[in-house]
Amino acid sequence: MKYPYFPGCTLYTKAKKLDEAGRECSRRLGFELDELPDWTCCGATFPLVNDYHIAMSGPTRILADTKDQGGDKLVTLCSVCFNVLKRTNHVMRTDEERRAKITDFIERDYHGETEVMHYLQVLRDEIGFEQLKEKVGKPLEGLKVACYYGCLLLRPVKEIGLDNMENPTIFEDFIRALGAEPIEFPFKIECCGAFQTVHSMDVATRCSRDILNSARNNGADLVITTCPLCQFNLDDRQPEIMKSEPDFATIPVVYFTQLLALALEMSAADLGFERNLIDPLPVLQAKGVVGD
Repeated sequence: MKYPYFPGCTLYTKAKKLDEAGRECSRRLGFELDELPDWTCCGATFPLVNDYHIAMSGPTRILADTKDQGGDKLVTLCSVCFNVLKRTNHVMRTDEERRAKITDFIERDYHGETEVMHYLQVLRDEIGFEQLKEKVGKPLEGLKVACYYGCLLLRPVKEIGLDNMENPTIFEDFIRALGAEPIEFPFKIECCGAFQTVHSMDVATRCSRDILNSARNNGADLVITTCPLCQFNLDDRQPEIMKSEPDFATIPVVYFTQLLALALEMSAADLGFERNLIDPLPVLQAKGVVGD
């Protein structure tokens, strides 16, 4: 089974291990991520002004390329890319006036034919979490995981449609399939403040602190995410938090594909944990997930 795949810019730089682990896991699970040739940036933000059509030209071209190459589905790993592509596709399917302006500009015939899927959807809807569980070679037993959704994976619900916006379960079901224990914490769908980093570092730091404290106080050993912005913000803010709160307990933040890779018996040495500011290896070793 082969899916057209859009990695996006960040997965070629800061978030390489989100991408590399995802590709290798797909091979082990029996499907292939077929990277689109000559792809361009999705734009990283969806325009909220209705007459700002040019911002949707990039993601629309990506979707049209997928259609023209015979793909009816497009898979992405990055929450930001997923959000932009999914919402752009919604406009192309439902807003005739905006669609006409955008397609005229890019000189392409596209009406929203491509289905945008997140990698987690492939695991849930196409592979099946029960089948995934059967393929796990090393269950992550004893590991307590905070599943952090953030802003972009779920909202706005009418355009994204991945899961229940207020009480999602896709991440938790995924973690159970790996043999680990998902913990509930009230900040799992709150914003990490990443888009405030340049404008107001204090706001970004406070948002991250609240999420991390919530996860830790509810018993999590680590936090997982699908979003490169969230991973960077939650991981990178922790030394700053400790400056003002010496009693703050750090907690590792990793990509969901890295845990999937461990459950599929990939070596921790190949998963780039050394790139994390807060090293997850001591926790993973203490829980017996990886060797010393």
